[in-house]
Amino acid sequence: MNVLPAVIDAYRTCELATLTRDGSPVAWPTSGLRLDDGTFLLSTSLGYPQKAFNIRRDGRVALLFSEPLGSGLEAPGQVLVRGIATCPEQVHVEPVGDLGRLWARLMERQPSSQKYLNWPTNKMTDFYYMRLKIIVAPTEVVTRPLPTGANAVSGSALLGADVLAQYPAVVLIAVDAEGAPTLVRTTVTSEAGGYRVEVPGDAQVAEGPAGLLVHRHDEKLWNLHNANVRGSLVADGKGWLLLPSKLVEPGQRSKASLLDPIRIGRECQATTRRYLERRNLARPSIPWDAYRAIRTSLPKSNS
Repeated sequence: MNVLPAVIDAYRTCELATLTRDGSPVAWPTSGLRLDDGTFLLSTSLGYPQKAFNIRRDGRVALLFSEPLGSGLEAPGQVLVRGIATCPEQVHVEPVGDLGRLWARLMERQPSSQKYLNWPTNKMTDFYYMRLKIIVAPTEVVTRPLPTGANAVSGSALLGADVLAQYPAVVLIAVDAEGAPTLVRTTVTSEAGGYRVEVPGDAQVAEGPAGLLVHRHDEKLWNLHNANVRGSLVADGKGWLLLPSKLVEPGQRSKASLLDPIRIGRECQATTRRYLERRNLARPSIPWDAYRAIRTSLPKSNS
């Protein structure tokens, strides 16, 4: 894949789009690893297996590298990688090989996550280390500049406007004419009935189910929030309009509560339990010493 590998490697996160059972595109931020053969290694914990389910039904995916905070890049652009993903059933708990490299990168770039290895926290977060591997083989790569404008939605009564107003830009989640997912970081303006979306002329988007993703992290991949305004994308005489129908905040909510971490932990534990039970799998033991050895090998953090 002949595309600025250093730019992709510098990004701390990317947006991953998959297709739901009815063909709707959905996307959430994740972190991954570009492998030497040009493919990408991603993973998801058993606490959040939906992207794995989606990929097993339809392997068409899109990755967008577009949030440069913490990357150190002076003039970053956005890089769209579309391709085919696979996600086998095997549950991985050993941090070895490329998965070990991914864990080391995550612990170094997100030092706060290292606390999950400490007792007694690790008794409640073992699901975090039960991983499903996702491999993405690229079929198309597109580079574009990042948007220079800003969202204009403050004061709007549209569903999700109070959340979108906290962000300078959004990621449009859409499908192309063949129903494959695509992504572009852009800006929106609120108007009667929906969000006016600035879509680049070369972007392959079609009318149908779509969404607007926003997410943030600090320089050390912490203080996380993400949200998705889902709806339908329609073309009219002025361009593209997203008609919102649902707001989804799966983790920390924009109106944060001190109880959010407890709620999220309980939900992930319940999801993990269901995943294992439905496959008649015993709950795997986590080799904590192997993960702590990775932590010990990393440069000391000031966090």
